[in-house]
Amino acid sequence: MPDGDNIDTILATDCGSTTTKAILIEKKDGEYRLITRGEAPTTVEAPAEDVTRGVINAVGEVEDLTGREFIKNDAICCPREGAVGCDAYVGTSSAGGGLQMMVAGAAQKMTAESAQRAALGAGAIVMDALAVDDRRQPHERIERIRSKRPDMILLSGGTDGGTKTHPVAMAQIVAAAEARPRFGAGFKLPVIYAGNAEVQDEIKRILGEKAALYVTENIRPQLETENLGPARGKIHDLFLEHVMAQAPGYSKLMGWTTVPLMPTPAAVGLIMQLIAEQEGIQVVGVDIGGATTDVFSVLRSDRDDPGSANVFNRTVSANLGMSYSIFNVVAEAGFENVMRWVPLELDERDIRNRIRNKMIRPTTIPQTLEELMIEQALCREALRLAFVQHKAMAVGLKGVQQQRTIADIFTQAATGRTLVDMLGLDMIVGSGGVLSHAPRRSQAALMMVDGFQPEGFTELAVDSIFMMPQLGVLSTVNKRAALDVFHKDCLIRLGWCIAPRGTGKEGRACMRVEVRTDSGVESHELVVGELKRVPLEPETKATVTVTPAKGFDVGAGPRQTVSREVAGGVVGLVLDARGRPFAPPEEPAPRLHKLAEWNAALDVYPAV
Repeated sequence: MPDGDNIDTILATDCGSTTTKAILIEKKDGEYRLITRGEAPTTVEAPAEDVTRGVINAVGEVEDLTGREFIKNDAICCPREGAVGCDAYVGTSSAGGGLQMMVAGAAQKMTAESAQRAALGAGAIVMDALAVDDRRQPHERIERIRSKRPDMILLSGGTDGGTKTHPVAMAQIVAAAEARPRFGAGFKLPVIYAGNAEVQDEIKRILGEKAALYVTENIRPQLETENLGPARGKIHDLFLEHVMAQAPGYSKLMGWTTVPLMPTPAAVGLIMQLIAEQEGIQVVGVDIGGATTDVFSVLRSDRDDPGSANVFNRTVSANLGMSYSIFNVVAEAGFENVMRWVPLELDERDIRNRIRNKMIRPTTIPQTLEELMIEQALCREALRLAFVQHKAMAVGLKGVQQQRTIADIFTQAATGRTLVDMLGLDMIVGSGGVLSHAPRRSQAALMMVDGFQPEGFTELAVDSIFMMPQLGVLSTVNKRAALDVFHKDCLIRLGWCIAPRGTGKEGRACMRVEVRTDSGVESHELVVGELKRVPLEPETKATVTVTPAKGFDVGAGPRQTVSREVAGGVVGLVLDARGRPFAPPEEPAPRLHKLAEWNAALDVYPAV
């Protein structure tokens, strides 16, 4: 691998389920910048059944746009040979359904949940989580494993020195299933054991002949300790050795790359962790696709301790998406909850038919303003539901007794406070076509504000063309290149949302906001239910001082004034006095009036 400082030309590809994207990054005047991008259909399925064809086609588009050569002998030329090729080539993939896993543990709310966090953080889709206390019969668990045909299974259970019968029982279930992996039917199913170290020999006896068994450190060595790193590392290794090596064309592709291929979601997680570390912030990111919505977070492990270490979490809402899964959003949210965001009087049957058309023609885009409004209403509910699921998974360790009272002894194991503290969250990053390609940036900003309902001071941003996966894997080769491109070409900073926590009667005082810049001072008085935009150009610095009214809090306590220095964005400052939590009025006439008022405040839609 070339030295990171001597890399001037970088090619990066992401093989998605439908499209393969390629980007070219070069060092210009001492900094790395995006030069151009190309894309082509992914070719992992018939008739091509060779993922490298899509990669060559996408890079071929980069060649056409730049007039340069990167392909030699029908392969990516890396390292560079004279004027041909690049200094580094990196790649990510979610083609063929990405990495699909099942996890098993002793208790649903403890080791099985830790196993889910380990698998999700490694970039997997968790197809099911089995546990001794999941109320399923052994034959039901066996049939579940056989029918799902996961790429691998992560088996956990028991703290070190703790229960032995539970991990052994789950190992016997896996052995009895005798399942075969999705790719490479002639191979044994990879199983990672990351449970009680004292029963490793027994696990080897049970699974040694039945599966490709790999043993690593316990993911939950003690009740108060979670050790996910070794299991995630092993999942990544097996993804390359067993899953990608058997998928059509991937063994050839892996021979071209400078560093090993990475699952797309794991690469997104890497760049988000890098940004959180570099800027010292807590961040939540979302990638809303056609079939799934991924939510990522980098948060303090103890939300009450500003000095605590960061924890990375990822969740996948597998049935919440904007095309293939769009009707599932309606089913989960409820039609009324979707309709509450549509600022028009439309016939219910008409709206349902439009949503069905999107589901059966998933690649279409809105052709009218009404269709755009409906799609963006659905996006709000998909974001809301996915974030609810994420907050339920991103929790402190269950089973840790934090207070020595009798009541806590009985309730602590069944609880676990979410790590998501909206008042402490610094940034929300949105990605996916509905956010990144919204016709107006104010639309993306308002969708994220309505879906996530941020509190206090929260910066909003979107990924311009979904480069985060490529930049994540690039960070393992050259952090500086990944950060340069992320800040200058990938991240579009929309601005800041300033929203007090609390509720009150509409029309009464909510907060007073003072915005001080080099050009002067602006003051704004907002009442409950009001939304206001204050233009603040990108790179422009301002000191914003917020004094909340009685019953409201912007981070320092009820009625306490908070001042922060912020930088502008393409939208500016969004002053949100609608309260937290909030929802549009239920009655049609007041609801339509408020939606029109809020949309006009941010100039979300053209006047009709």
